[in-house]
Formats: sequence, structure tokens, C-alpha cells
Amino acid sequence: MDATLVDQIAAGEVVDRPASVVKELVENALDAGARCIEVIIESGGTDLIRVLDDGCGIAVDELPLAIAAHATSKISSLDDLEEVSTFGFRGEALASIASVSRLRIVSRPSGSEVGGSIAVEGGLTVGSTPAASPQGTSIEVRHLFYNTPARRKFLKTPRAEAARCSDVLELLSLAHPGVTFRLQSDGRLLVDLAATSAVRRRLLDVLGTESEPHMLDVEASCEVTDPDSLAVHTVHIWGLVGHPELARPRGAAQRFLVNGRPIQDRALASALREAFRGLTEPGHLPPAILHLTVNPASVDVNVHPAKTEVRFRHPSVLWKLVRDGVRGALRRANLVPVETGLLERAVAPTAPTAISSSLPLSQWMDSREVDSSESSRPIVPIATVLDGVGTVLQVDRTWLVFEEDGALVVADQHALHERVMFETLKERVSKSSLPAQRLLLPDVFSVESSAMNRLDALAPILTRIGYEVTPAGPRSIAVSATPTFLAERGVNPTTFLKGLLAQPHSEGQATDEESVLSEVLDMMACKAAVKGGDRLTGAEVAQLLAMRDQIDRASNCPHGRPTSIRIPLAEIEKRFGRR
Repeated sequence: MDATLVDQIAAGEVVDRPASVVKELVENALDAGARCIEVIIESGGTDLIRVLDDGCGIAVDELPLAIAAHATSKISSLDDLEEVSTFGFRGEALASIASVSRLRIVSRPSGSEVGGSIAVEGGLTVGSTPAASPQGTSIEVRHLFYNTPARRKFLKTPRAEAARCSDVLELLSLAHPGVTFRLQSDGRLLVDLAATSAVRRRLLDVLGTESEPHMLDVEASCEVTDPDSLAVHTVHIWGLVGHPELARPRGAAQRFLVNGRPIQDRALASALREAFRGLTEPGHLPPAILHLTVNPASVDVNVHPAKTEVRFRHPSVLWKLVRDGVRGALRRANLVPVETGLLERAVAPTAPTAISSSLPLSQWMDSREVDSSESSRPIVPIATVLDGVGTVLQVDRTWLVFEEDGALVVADQHALHERVMFETLKERVSKSSLPAQRLLLPDVFSVESSAMNRLDALAPILTRIGYEVTPAGPRSIAVSATPTFLAERGVNPTTFLKGLLAQPHSEGQATDEESVLSEVLDMMACKAAVKGGDRLTGAEVAQLLAMRDQIDRASNCPHGRPTSIRIPLAEIEKRFGRR
């Protein structure tokens, strides 16, 4: 292949749309020490991308080298590659961009009275001359993909491409609050971020100042030991996360930066989801900006051509740090109640022991005596529930309606019972495996090949929840024991196991065993909880509501749906014209 074709193929890995051009050029400006970066685009960046900076500039005699493939001044040895501290280091960005556009660079380095200009078209240099220029560099990219029209077919509308450019600039600005960033699109100012010494201010400027009252500060750190040198390094996380009520089904609102480099990482995203487990609906997360600072030698930034993905040497450490750091912020805001000794407090001595009209609660909770100092917690008095005479009314055999603290509360009996069961199971499993009942003969059945692959990964968790499962062939398994809990709650253990093995359970992500266990307990609690349409006695309702204030995250079920809604009595009075 000739050199031009090689460059165009390489460009396909680095430059796939105008936003990737903006990313590469702005990163070069940041590496050059720029304090002000201005980006101008036309037609979403397909007609024009101009990046102007006031950085250190490029010497006139080095301009031809700047557009040469794999020419870089930032890496000179293998040691430098193992501890990369700059954005650009591969030396292919400008050469790749020049191969699919008409590019012109004008630059004057600091300390020089004369600048220079070089023009490249389709990878071929068409002119290099001295030029008047302020200190810094101006790079102009015109007619992107003019010589590779197939690439243009995959671009979105100019408005959508401009929005991507805006996202890139805002993302890069998060690690550089002392730099001014501006973006103009067809004469309209899309980004205008003034330099600031307040790092938190820059994060809020990107998130939107109206979100400030709903953002929580995250900060945590831990130490990790390098297995080779035995040196101890500190890993630090800081940033902002939104309140659960800001959760939206859009992953792009969560931004991660490692040593100032914006990245995309499925494992870190899963850690954030785990921190909000039970507070938001599945697939919904609030906005978040999280900075991680790690030893550069413990992160490989050379695993992706566009450097948007990295590989960590200690992924589980970072995963837990993100999860626990965000959980800590939620707890400090009283959004995650502190554990209250669930099993010791869950049932008062005189409380009824049934949650289901046919299966006693005592069969899946400890029936130990409660400490006398805690037995004074009152159980909700209910004389009669179903006919509405008492203090709680069951509506449509689904909703529990009652008055509490100046509000009318409507609780979802299934969601609330699901949360109660989840927290109880979680507490019991943390102390010992759930009770199991052995089968007279193993139950052997066939499963998909993917389920067989998951069986090994899930084996420790299956043991903890009461299963004894072994392979019985290439695509068959034998079950010798099943959880007593499921049988007592009327759930078929074999059917449950088949459904469990059919779930991906964060496959391919660096989650720990406890997080996968939480997903499994979610399923158990959901299957075993009372359903909408189940008729509850007054004693059962009393027991359920008595436990509501004694469990973690009682406001939401394990899947994130609310367990109840509150309507202030003042709002009701207003609706009836009493106010």
C-alpha cells in the first residue's frame, strides 16, 4: 500500500467524525500549555474546524515533522510510554487528520519573532512558508473526508455533530479549570467556559448552575501496593454526583477522568450503578463527574487508538473506590440510611409473624428474642384493614394507604415487601449461607451453553444462597440442594435457577462477588415478595409497616422503584379549595 492509503486507514482509527478532530487538536493545545483555546466550526465541523491556542507553538523548521506519521516529542523511551502524562504521545493525529482533509497550520513559538505556515491536502504537503502569527498555534481543517466520501455518509446532521464537538470540549475542560474554552458553531456560541481557580466551579459550569443544589461532593482515597516493586501508592477519587431524583436514562451524563484524561470504562460505570442500586430505576443514573488520580505506571493509556479507553493494573481497587466513594456521599446526605441491625430489631416480641397469609415470616427470619431495650418500638395499630375501619386501608389488594407525619402515604405492598426481604436476606448471607434442603434425588436438567459458562462464575454465590449445583454433562447440571427460603415462599427453585443462569450478571465487567450477590438477592426478593392482588390481613400489614423504618433504603425497592409516595395534607387541602 502507498503511504497515502496507509495514512487514510490509520485515520479511520483516530478520526471518525468532526468531534474526534476537535478532541485531538484541543488535546495538543493543552499539551502545549495553552491558557485559552478557541474552536470554530462550520456545518458541524465538516466544512471547517479551526482551533486557536496561545500555547508554546511549533518552531518553523519543525512544522513538516508535526504532520509526519508517528513523529512525537513526548515519548523518547519505553519508560516514557509506561508513565504517559500527556494527552498526545503516539504522533499520528495530525498526519491522520491531514490525510482526509485540507489542513493548514500557522504557528509561532514563544521567544521567536517569526512564525511559519504549512499546508497539507490529502496527506501531501502543498506549501510551507514563513507567516505572521501571534504566539501559539492555529490549525485549520477544511472539507473533512472530502477524499473519502463513504465516511461522510455515516455522519449525523450538522446540529448533531456540533453537539458532539461541544461535548468533547466540555469533557476536556473538566480537568483544566485554569484554561478558557470557547466553541462557536456557525457564528453561534455553544461553549463559553472562563478560566477559574475553583475546580468545583468548573464542574458546575459544565453541569449547569441550576443543578448545584442537587449535587453531592464525592471524595475518597485508598492505598494500593504494587506487586512488583512493593511500593505503596495512593488512589484518590473526587467529583460530584447528582441526587437520585435527577436520574435519567442517558449514560453520557456520567463522565470519568483518569489523571485528567477523559475515558470510557464499563467497569467504572457499573461501580456507579452499584452505588445507586435501589435508589434509582434500572438503567437510570443522575449526572456525575468523577476524577480518579492513580499512579501513571498503573494505567495503560495505549490500548485504544483514540485513547478513550485504558487498562488498569488494579481494576477491582478502583471499582470499589468509586462505589464506596459515591455511597459515602449518599450516606452523608442521608440518602442511604445507616444499617440498623435489621435482624435484631425487625420483629417486636408481640408482633405477628406473618407476611403471607399462608407462609410464616418466622421461617425466613431469625425468631430470636429481641433486646428489651428495643422492644418498645410501637407496632402500627390496625384493628381492621380491609374494610377501611382501621388506620391503614388496603386498596385494590395492592396499595396500603395511611396518614403519617402530616401526609397521606400510599405504599406499594410488593415493592415494600421486596425491599424488606432483600435487606433481610442480605443481612443473613453476610453472616452465613442460607439454609438448604437436600433433595432425595438430584434434579438434572439441560441449559444453554452460555448458562454453563456462568455456572462456574456463580458457583460461590449459589452455595451462599443455599444451592448445591454441579455439572452433569456438557450442557446439563445436577441440583442436589435448594434454598429453603424459596420453597417456603412458594417459588420453584429449579425455575428460579434457570432464570438466574440466563441473566448476564455484569458479564465482562470488573464487579466483585458482593455486587453480583446483590443482583441475585434482588431476584430472590422479587420472586418471593407478596404481589399486587394478594390479600393481606391486618396483622400482616402491621408487620410490614413496622419493618419499614428499620431497613436500609426503604424508600425504594431493590430495582429502584419507589416503595411509597407521600402527598402532603396541605396539598390535599389546596386541591379541595381549603387553602
